[in-house]
Amino acid sequence: MQIGIPRETLQGETRVAATPETVKKYVAAKHTVIVESGAGAASHYDDDAYAQAGATLGDAGQALGAELVLKVRAPDAAERGRMKRGAALAGMLDPYDQAGLAAMAETGLTAFALEAAPRITRAQSLDVLSSQANLAGYKAVLLAANQYGRLFPMMMTAAGTLKAARVVVLGAGVAGLQAIATAKRLGAIVEASDVRPAAKEQIESLGAKFIDVPFETDEEREIAQGTGGYARPMPAAWMARQAALVSQRCAQADIVISTALIPGRPAPVLISEDTVRAMKPGSVIVDLAVERGGNCPLSEKDKVVEKHGVSLIGYGNLPALVPTDASALYARNLLDFLKLITNAEGALAIQQDDEIVKACMVCADGKVLRSA
Repeated sequence: MQIGIPRETLQGETRVAATPETVKKYVAAKHTVIVESGAGAASHYDDDAYAQAGATLGDAGQALGAELVLKVRAPDAAERGRMKRGAALAGMLDPYDQAGLAAMAETGLTAFALEAAPRITRAQSLDVLSSQANLAGYKAVLLAANQYGRLFPMMMTAAGTLKAARVVVLGAGVAGLQAIATAKRLGAIVEASDVRPAAKEQIESLGAKFIDVPFETDEEREIAQGTGGYARPMPAAWMARQAALVSQRCAQADIVISTALIPGRPAPVLISEDTVRAMKPGSVIVDLAVERGGNCPLSEKDKVVEKHGVSLIGYGNLPALVPTDASALYARNLLDFLKLITNAEGALAIQQDDEIVKACMVCADGKVLRSA
């Protein structure tokens, strides 16, 4: 089968869908790989490395015209126009973007959005959300440390003692847990909050303190269990109690890393303008949910702004700031997914009865297969 790896055209997207490591494995599996010249340049993978791995270097039209196209982000109109009707496409295609799915279906693509993979043990190796969120959580803390005007660890010097920074992490999914671990490694005092009761043990195992918002009803407790590893929207009464407690903790914090996001929904507002106003001058908020509206209404996408003396970092694509490792992990996710839609001879063989394939396949035969 012919696999195409085009260069990403979305502004600020530095990742690439295949690395020389995965190209070598595709070639060993009897695939022909066409890599657009310069596709890996922003991730520090040069053309020579791809050629040595067995790829053929070509232009955008050749890469997009392959039988199977691997991308990081969904193709834009110009890219869709260069893809063959009936071709297969795999990548992070935003399964909640109905307009985007309709456009891909209209082009006749069989498209697979890996973000839609179920959270089951067998799908862990192709879980693109986890692999990229892990890096985002790490990078968020480094961005905060760079922006913050003081040090993270306590430091005792001849000139006096410097206090450790206090960090609050909101949301203890993959990104949040990595943020906790990174902040602890840098020497900060860390607290964290999450809707799901199961997160308490994970938070405390990393050495952070759990910000506990008690449940007052069985309904609250049941909803807090989440669905498929994700949080669910909580009742208004619980959200009000959480907001009050979070506001109090944020006012005492030096750094807030906010990661709360429910797939397909606007990000919940956890940090109000009043909370920002109550924070200490020089404090930093990193809002990882900014692409879905943000956990703080003052955050601005892809900008660092200062409001009420607090710096708000709103970069929408943190994994793209560590593109070499982000691409390496993402490319391995795709490699494992392709094992489910190809046969031993290297031909496309979509197993539509496979629960992972079924969940990821968002359009085929001119139809959108996933509703909002």
